Amino acid sequence: MNEMKELLLNRIKDRTAVVAVIGLGYVGLPLAVEKAKAGYKTIGFDVQKEKIDMVNKGKNYIGDVVDSELETIVKNGFLSATADFSIVSGADFIAICVPTPLDDYKQPDISYVKNSTIEIAKYLQPGTIVVLESTTYPGTTEELLLPILEKGSGLKCGVDFFLAFSPERVDPGNLLYKTKNTPKVVGGVGKDATEIAAAMYRNVLEGDIFEASSPRVAEMEKILENTYRNINIGLANEMAIICNKMGIDVWEVIEAAKTKPYGFQAFYPGPGLGGHCIPLDPYYLSWKAREYDYHTQLIETSGIINDGMPAYVVERCSHILNRFKKPLNGSKILILGVAYKQDIDDYRESPALKVIEHFEAVGSAVDYYDPFIEKYRYKGTERDGLKTLSEKVINEYDLVVVTTAHTTVNYEFIQKYAKYIFDTKNAMKNVGNRENIELL
Repeated sequence: MNEMKELLLNRIKDRTAVVAVIGLGYVGLPLAVEKAKAGYKTIGFDVQKEKIDMVNKGKNYIGDVVDSELETIVKNGFLSATADFSIVSGADFIAICVPTPLDDYKQPDISYVKNSTIEIAKYLQPGTIVVLESTTYPGTTEELLLPILEKGSGLKCGVDFFLAFSPERVDPGNLLYKTKNTPKVVGGVGKDATEIAAAMYRNVLEGDIFEASSPRVAEMEKILENTYRNINIGLANEMAIICNKMGIDVWEVIEAAKTKPYGFQAFYPGPGLGGHCIPLDPYYLSWKAREYDYHTQLIETSGIINDGMPAYVVERCSHILNRFKKPLNGSKILILGVAYKQDIDDYRESPALKVIEHFEAVGSAVDYYDPFIEKYRYKGTERDGLKTLSEKVINEYDLVVVTTAHTTVNYEFIQKYAKYIFDTKNAMKNVGNRENIELL
């Protein structure tokens, strides 16, 4: 057995291994917390001073992290945060959990991953394993990270250090599955790396660990997960458009289809796609596929449908306002919910922001209310939301548009005092009086 591997496995087993987590966002902080809770000394790195200060004070800013658990592990010395990259020189296990957004041309922006890897290489020590958790295109681990780490450190992968990919599976707001109990996929550069990474995750997590044969398999399976959702939501959105033209309630259609006990899984339409994965990940595969002279037709088509939903929502609203002899230009619009999914404070890639942008582009006066998000920043501009909703406030608007189905909103109250409502999420399905409600 490789001596480096044996030493590292022993340190993982007896929990003397030191863990470094690069990036303390929605993926990194929950992962760092779980590793610290498992008894590993964990150091988090981030470039945002506010996050570092909050972690070191035991103050939580991520919904999926339990406040008391964070406070305890910080107090007991198992978790700390820093902006100093040199801390990785003392780490045995380094997890990269940085953003992988798209640029303005829908192409992968892997600059955060690349820059983090360059910094890690400067301080990488023999006997360390580096695991990329950021979602990316198949081949990133071996084509980008491996040569950077070897060149920057002078060490040999598989001999002096180990490298693997293990995709994050974070679903903010999910009440059942958290980082702790969600199954994990691991694919290493060589069997030794896979075994080491799997050993760490088995010591930390409750979910099963699937050992893939390579990083490329692990990278591709993550893309498949989210492309599957992207395509099926695209189908649901297209069905909503067709059903509207035919005068059919798409929501009832889906409920009817759900009664089939096999061969069908329900996906629902909406104003578009949001979040840190589903709207972005399929484009990583489309971009990479072009290298092999292949165009991902199904993926690109679903992307076109989903990306077009914010404009479609505004178009539908224009038809509603026309019934009241109101143009979009000058109409007062109230957006209910800017989070990308219900009951969370995360608005990354939220379609509601694009809906607002489309409304304002045609001269509508737009306000928003979201009980989870008091303010947000979009394209360099910060916007404050309404603090409360009263009878008078609701009645001031020509149209209320529901773009997030928060369960804490009193929809019966809104229905009672709104002039008219366009519900893109079927959030008002339990409201009895529906005379002023139209569904997507």
